[in-house]
Amino acid sequence: MNAPYEYRRLSKDDAAMLLVDHQSGLISLVQDYPPGEFKNNILALANVAKFFNLPTVLTTSFENGPNGPLVPELKEIFPDTPYIPRPGQINAWDNEDFVKAVENTGRKQLIIAGVVTDVCVAFVALSALEAGYEVFVVTDASGTFNEEVRYAAWSRMSNAGAQMMNWFSVACELHRDWRNDIEGLGNLLSNHIPAYRNLITSYLAIAKK
Repeated sequence: MNAPYEYRRLSKDDAAMLLVDHQSGLISLVQDYPPGEFKNNILALANVAKFFNLPTVLTTSFENGPNGPLVPELKEIFPDTPYIPRPGQINAWDNEDFVKAVENTGRKQLIIAGVVTDVCVAFVALSALEAGYEVFVVTDASGTFNEEVRYAAWSRMSNAGAQMMNWFSVACELHRDWRNDIEGLGNLLSNHIPAYRNLITSYLAIAKK
């Protein structure tokens, strides 16, 4: 008989965000999400990290080569966050500066997204699990060549103990209770889910009466 599942919630007081290799060249490889949708998901997740004041680490791999530079909007959102341009290591966990930056967050829950899912994300996720961290992989802010490759990577990571989430569920689990900040989270969601704007517009109209 399988052991009972333990629901381990994300905590804004114990979570850190790792954004791995969201680079202009690598993003061109992503085919399992439409380009516009994928870019929106990445920026939504970044804004979730900023909204909840999560320690965040940015990293790139071989950015002076074909992988290209980091998506510029991420630097704009996180101008002062640790940024680790790796000289060549494919697995970011093989880079001492990256691991030190993760350790310096003091957090034990790691929210990870990147490009590509089966390499840049999976290798870091598996390494972090081995190092004793709780790992939450953001599926819709990570992309790869096709859905078959995506599902194989998700299976590999989840079988090792990583939890699969999307950026919306990350935001909601961190927030816990709408009463913590209705308009703040509502506006964040509205900026990245156009249909959500209708809900917030309705709420604001009622709240102001």
